Amino acid sequence: MALAKDRVVDVLKFKIEEDGSFKRPETVFRSSIEKGGKFEPEADRYHLYVSLACPWASRALISRKLKGLENLISVTVVSPRMGTLGWPFANVDNFAGADIDTLYSSEHVKDLYFKVDPDYQGRFSVPILWDKKAHTIVNNESSEIIRILNTAFNDLIPADKAALNFYPENLRTEIDEVNGWIYENINNGVYRAGVATTQTAYEKAVADVFEALDKVEKLLDGKDYLVGNQLTEADIRLFVTIIRFDVVYVGHFKCNLRTIRDGYPAIHRWMRQLYWNNDAFKSTTDFDHIKTHYYWSHPFLNPHRIVPVGPLPHIMPL
Repeated sequence: MALAKDRVVDVLKFKIEEDGSFKRPETVFRSSIEKGGKFEPEADRYHLYVSLACPWASRALISRKLKGLENLISVTVVSPRMGTLGWPFANVDNFAGADIDTLYSSEHVKDLYFKVDPDYQGRFSVPILWDKKAHTIVNNESSEIIRILNTAFNDLIPADKAALNFYPENLRTEIDEVNGWIYENINNGVYRAGVATTQTAYEKAVADVFEALDKVEKLLDGKDYLVGNQLTEADIRLFVTIIRFDVVYVGHFKCNLRTIRDGYPAIHRWMRQLYWNNDAFKSTTDFDHIKTHYYWSHPFLNPHRIVPVGPLPHIMPL
């Protein structure tokens, strides 16, 4: 039997339905970190494997920074050039800003999944919240990872950071409602538009994207945040898509009815305020990784792998 690490996997093939529409597969590892549980909160026990290009991984990086967890949870960044073997580490593709896997000397992210389960058949996605003690994956669902980071380590961090709560009890119903339609129609909607294989599926998806953006624009009119006049996970989850919109999704995913900078003044102001006024958003955004990943890693959409120069600037000043 071939070694798992040598197994060829078609990581670039998106799941497409018969009607040409894109369907995102479910993540597999869904454990949590909690006192008395299998995964106890401890300093320097956990690790994040991320891509600076990936919006889902960026959610986790922003949350880690906001909560001041940098000294408790280490990070490894993969190269943005995802090929047929998936996300590579720097020892395979030494892209600026990428890291080697100092824990296991892995060549690709898939090696980590096969380390946990040699017969693993799911997606080789990031982010991965990894347990360095048990040498296994705790969770690979970004929406759950950001909630773990929000509360699990509060006893190990300064009081001011522990007091920050991006999923407060009194706002949870509203946050969940906003997250639901933003995920379906914007976060995942741009992918539904970008990788659709029929005109009908594409037009349906792109209409959903801009209908939802219109709704967000009204929601943010005169406001700095989506829910409760405070920074919540709803802002984190939307930001990672909006910051990529003009630089990638308008062109690469054909979401070109309007740009954020020219078509949505309230969203544009909200995005720039988060980026320029909060280092957790700015320092975790790398436009070189973002643009290189999308335009290089999807040859079925961009066969010559040409990365556009613009738009310039990637983000406008306040």
